[in-house]
Amino acid sequence: MNLLDLPYPSRRAPMVARRGIVATSQPLAALAGLDVLKDGGNAVDAAIATAAMLTVVEPTSNGIGSDAFALVWDGTHLHGLNGSGRAPASLTLDIVRAAGYDVMPAHGWMAVTVPGAPRAWYDLHQRFGRLPFERVLAPAIETAEGGFAVTPIVADAWQRSAALYQKLTGAVFRPWFATFAPGGRTPAPGDIVRLPDHGQTLRQIARSGAADFYTGDIARRIAAFARETDGFITREDLAAHTSTWVEPIHTTYRGFDVWEIPPNGQGIAALIALNILEGFDLARLPRESDEAYHLQIEAMKLAFADAHAYVADPEHVPVPVEGLLQRSYAAERRRLIGDAAREYAAGDLPRGGTVYLCTADADGMMVSYIQSNYQGFGSGIVIPGTGIALQNRGACFCLDPSHPNALAPRKRPYHTIIPGFLTRDGQAVGPFGVMGGPMQPQGHVQVILNTIDWHMNPQASLDAPRWQVTRGREVLLESGVSRAVVEALLARGHEARVASDTASFGRGQIIWRRQAWDAAASPGTLVAGSDMRADGLAIGF
Repeated sequence: MNLLDLPYPSRRAPMVARRGIVATSQPLAALAGLDVLKDGGNAVDAAIATAAMLTVVEPTSNGIGSDAFALVWDGTHLHGLNGSGRAPASLTLDIVRAAGYDVMPAHGWMAVTVPGAPRAWYDLHQRFGRLPFERVLAPAIETAEGGFAVTPIVADAWQRSAALYQKLTGAVFRPWFATFAPGGRTPAPGDIVRLPDHGQTLRQIARSGAADFYTGDIARRIAAFARETDGFITREDLAAHTSTWVEPIHTTYRGFDVWEIPPNGQGIAALIALNILEGFDLARLPRESDEAYHLQIEAMKLAFADAHAYVADPEHVPVPVEGLLQRSYAAERRRLIGDAAREYAAGDLPRGGTVYLCTADADGMMVSYIQSNYQGFGSGIVIPGTGIALQNRGACFCLDPSHPNALAPRKRPYHTIIPGFLTRDGQAVGPFGVMGGPMQPQGHVQVILNTIDWHMNPQASLDAPRWQVTRGREVLLESGVSRAVVEALLARGHEARVASDTASFGRGQIIWRRQAWDAAASPGTLVAGSDMRADGLAIGF
């Protein structure tokens, strides 16, 4: 396969470079990572610089108060970092139920878990970084304080968030408007925005190696605002936070190894779906055929049924990863797929608002990294004087005490954010990811199939129209899907409809090593793509 061929219509050609590439959803963030690479930094330095810049220029999806996950290829081995935070020690299921909720709220303090991103940045840097930590965060600090022009897609998301938060009442939400909608106005495309408080907080994180966020002045401010507004996070909760180095999980798909972060992330859903789909000869089907869509959709529904039943924080509840990924289990689940759409329950196991980025450098290091507030700006809570918008990851807990993902003190929720990585014969192919809540494992499956079964280059793989299962038999399709396919899916019993916009279909990036596909190719060439559904780009040198 030649990654530079264009076998499928695409709006853009892929990025090709030799010494390094950064791909993400914001041009300024990609350039920050590229500048770090040019300054002698490695792929991890570039990833951290890009992630920090994304908190500034795309606050509609992530922030200093986010969680984060990463997969790092060090040249010979793949490492995983789980940077998700835990629920406050004082927040219990009974408290939430007593407040009148049947499901976890999406806004306010009950939705907030301890932010993990600042610690994740520093932990990644301590293990793999080359440049000083302050140098890596410098571009984000300078941009927050000096100002940046807001890009169109971010401006639209900013306005949507403000319209949603207008419905929230209480003093706890006022700092969000003071920070992100002063005078009741959100920025239009091209407006210059300065976030000086955000910049100062990044300075404190840079100088202290993130310690100030968890045990210093920033921790004091977070805990004080929680105390003043009936919140739950304390200085003890912040001080107790740690990232977790994990062994990535994987499955083999047609000779390639597809890697994900283990639970509490939902990456296992992508692996379950790929196991099921490997039993079908998708390459014989046209990509734009109703049978190809039908098989993918049904496999994904089966995978979600299992993920939603079993995925939780493994520090609290055992998660049957081995059983879920067994080939015999996949074969059993595959037999449930017929010609018509169905709804599925979890199987009986055998006994026994997000940003994504990827980076690669000339030495062979590659990073797959994802960071998120979950929904838009998150909980709607901003810590006064800091620019920190707190995520609402706690909304992913459930309130059924018998469920593995039930809320409990110091527990991590089911997490939607998942970085992906592809290897072949023990060698890196490269990082990939698609952001967007429950769209993420669905996006992972689709770009892997586009790449392996339908031989698309990274940009074409990302630009191809997507499908998305939601609930029951409902399926959303992008406008690029033909009317004939839509009608054929309806005839199969899918409640299929074409969505009016692309906002819910995720935004992804990919970097592949060309030699992983073609042994005769020039060594060192990198080929990358960045999703047309975002404002960003892939850029290299």
